[in-house]
Amino acid sequence: MTLITASHTNASEKKLAPCPGSPNCVSSQASDADKEHFIVPFKIIGKAEDAWKALKQALVSQSRTVITEETEDTLHAEATSLVFRFVDDVDAILDAETGLIHIRSASRVGYSDLGVNRRRMEKLRLALQKAGVIE
Repeated sequence: MTLITASHTNASEKKLAPCPGSPNCVSSQASDADKEHFIVPFKIIGKAEDAWKALKQALVSQSRTVITEETEDTLHAEATSLVFRFVDDVDAILDAETGLIHIRSASRVGYSDLGVNRRRMEKLRLALQKAGVIE
């Protein structure tokens, strides 16, 4: 899992791993100045538990994506490309206190992903908006 966390931290203190210098990663915890990597976090509408459940359902409904680790407020999934079988890491942190789900999607190898990770997160955003759990 690509999270940076101490053993007893609450969700608002948990951090996603920073993106590397390459353009094959997006993160809602990248600095605002880092426009190449920054993506807006998911803003929850209603109950945080409902949004978290919908996120997990939406993730596993994406082709070749499996959740490999999860806690009550974090998850790690792996998305495998069809042709070359490249694996991308998808991480999320539920911060119920602030009403946000922080997200990160990054390629394990290579330099450019041709926008695949950003599109994956925006597709996930759209699915959650259609489910009525995020803005």
